[in-house]
Amino acid sequence: MTTAPWRDPALSPAARVDDLLPRMTLEEKTAQLYGVWVGATDGGAVAPHQSDMTPPGAWPDLIAHGLGQLTRSFGTVPVDPTAGARALARTQREIAAANRFGIPAVAHEECLAGFTAWGATAYPVPLAWGASFDPALVGEMGRRIGADLRAAGVHQGLAPVLDVVRDPRWGRVEETIGEDPYLVGTVGAAYVKGLEAAGVVATLKHFAGYASSVGARNLAPVRAGVREFADVTLVPFEMALREGGARSVMAAYNETDGVPASADPELLTELLRERWGFTGTVVSDYFGLGFLRTLHRVAGTPAEAAHAALAAGVDVELPTPDCYGAPLADAVRAGTVPEELVDRAVRRVLLQKCELGLLDEDWRPEPAGPGDLDLDPSANRALARRLAEESVVLLDNPAGVLPLAPDARVAVVGPRADDALAMLGCYSFPSHVGTHHPDIPLGIDVPTLLDALRAELPDSKLTFTEGCDVSGPGTDGIAEAVARASEADVVVVALGDRAGLFGRGTSGEGCDVGDLELPGVQGELLDALCDTGVPVVLVLLTGRPYALGRWRERWGAAVQAFFPGEEGGPALAGVLSGRVAPSGRLPVSVPRSPGGQPWTYLQPPLGLASEVSSLDPTPLFPFGHGRGYTTFAWEPAPGEDGSAAVATDGTHEVALTVRNTGDRAGTEVVQLYLHDPVASVTRPDVRLIGYRRVELEAGAAARVAFAFHADLSAFTDRTGRRVVEPGALELRLAASTTDVRHMEHITLTGPTRVLGPDRELFCGTKVTEVTQA
Repeated sequence: MTTAPWRDPALSPAARVDDLLPRMTLEEKTAQLYGVWVGATDGGAVAPHQSDMTPPGAWPDLIAHGLGQLTRSFGTVPVDPTAGARALARTQREIAAANRFGIPAVAHEECLAGFTAWGATAYPVPLAWGASFDPALVGEMGRRIGADLRAAGVHQGLAPVLDVVRDPRWGRVEETIGEDPYLVGTVGAAYVKGLEAAGVVATLKHFAGYASSVGARNLAPVRAGVREFADVTLVPFEMALREGGARSVMAAYNETDGVPASADPELLTELLRERWGFTGTVVSDYFGLGFLRTLHRVAGTPAEAAHAALAAGVDVELPTPDCYGAPLADAVRAGTVPEELVDRAVRRVLLQKCELGLLDEDWRPEPAGPGDLDLDPSANRALARRLAEESVVLLDNPAGVLPLAPDARVAVVGPRADDALAMLGCYSFPSHVGTHHPDIPLGIDVPTLLDALRAELPDSKLTFTEGCDVSGPGTDGIAEAVARASEADVVVVALGDRAGLFGRGTSGEGCDVGDLELPGVQGELLDALCDTGVPVVLVLLTGRPYALGRWRERWGAAVQAFFPGEEGGPALAGVLSGRVAPSGRLPVSVPRSPGGQPWTYLQPPLGLASEVSSLDPTPLFPFGHGRGYTTFAWEPAPGEDGSAAVATDGTHEVALTVRNTGDRAGTEVVQLYLHDPVASVTRPDVRLIGYRRVELEAGAAARVAFAFHADLSAFTDRTGRRVVEPGALELRLAASTTDVRHMEHITLTGPTRVLGPDRELFCGTKVTEVTQA
């Protein structure tokens, strides 16, 4: 038997697809352009409109012509991982056997903070990744998540989220990496690189503008200006594509200035493919194509929605067919949709399947590896612990209440102290799906903060009372909490969010808020505890920052954790006991007042506090802030005058020595900010362009150097070009946006440069140990 050219692995993927595509019927081609969510209605809907758009029909009919993707075989209902992998393999064999060419589907799953499957490791949420300021560690996590996905037979992961926080009231802040595009881009690119290194297709979300919605409402319109979109929103995606090598992009739900992303050819084709050179697949967000008709109303029928999306550049409809199935095929036959658009999308899908080995004659659905699948091995848990530890932010410790004395009488209070779900974000399996199945165990061990403190402080006398609910109005438990506090040497009060979806939580997708007051009556509980006079250690387990100004002068210490994952309890307990040196830094500003002044630090002068408004948006704790249990001295190089002339295409090294002047090991996070005093358009007062974690033993020192390239000063000018302008700049080495330790004045000389897609995006860093004199 002669092997068809499209089966021949010796040929290039392009040649193989060129041979296969003309052999396919219209139905066979359109079948490659959608997923099917099998079992999507079992156990309650995960998302709104899910049941409305789940296609009718028997399974054999759905796969008769092939299938593009299988949607969330593991992430819809609880299934034992080993049994799930075997079932997925059987399903793939059915799909391959049902179509003429024997082509299986791409299996995709969510993997925002770990593989969203029952029994899989629940890592810290992306906002905690940002707090770690540690791309290398996040990249290692990405590799481990990718390996688990591949071991289960999954090809594509729907992560990471690269939206930049613009308003912390938005429910999905926990899914983001932070409010700065450089931090989001560097950490996000590392995760992508790790996932892709494991052979899994990373999918960048949500392209683009989703986090800039009006009023911080989910799916609300976006009214961002051209420069904000170019210089804030798009930057992390470009970084993750160039540095991380992501092979898929998810079109966002939102409209920007009246044009939905899923129907925007300027975004999905002209920018993404023609200017950035992207060659992978664009997938819709779940039900996003149907929303063009039902919510955006830019299409009157499913066929019109299909035409708009295909023309814009959406290749695959997820999670299940609504527009790209029969309505699309009928429209092509009727001549209202050009078949060339179908062929363009199918070609991209088949090229990716070819890269994944799904067109090879020796393809087998059973993943390689041991028979029993363990998705939460000890190595995963150790990594989850390390990332959780690095992400905990010590906000304040003015009187040295922390670390806790090992034999102290500790009153543990609060609705987040003894609940395993307090550690987990909305895309963890227990929060995302498990709540629909209350009789099914979590599937993983998640120590609560109370559990972890009992293990961490065996000589302490611990008492516990909840005090209040996360979001309920009841205050009956506050009196008991005050009584327990009055008997203690110190109070540890654990407050924060309950992650959920679409109003089922206080943080998560569809859980937007009107202000940044702590949920429910938690603020009243904190007031009552502070009034006892007993030192209060506030521990926050949240998915967004909350306004804390009213307690700044009243607490003994404050610690922030952003849903730190299954090992978050021991990580927090280690910080409180002093076993772990806190090293996290804020990836989002912490507001002073609950109105929040929908604010991030990337503000031009008139976005800052001034005499022209009675409202002061200055945060309580700025972006990049975080304290530790030791002290550091920052020493500029001897003889440096702090000024230099640099060409508009040149480089300049900025360096200093960091010395641990305390009596214990610790980590400093050195941050490099750019201040542009005068430009042709208004610029943020400061913006992050580089950073580096520096771990030092007591008394040790290291030289930290940043390789500044003039491209890092670029911005979008009035004509829409990205330019480097000559003129004065300040390079600020700082411990946060407001804590500047060293400054260099440079002057960019030469002509204004117009940059292309090959511009420098990353600031290189180097740490060199300094020998003691």
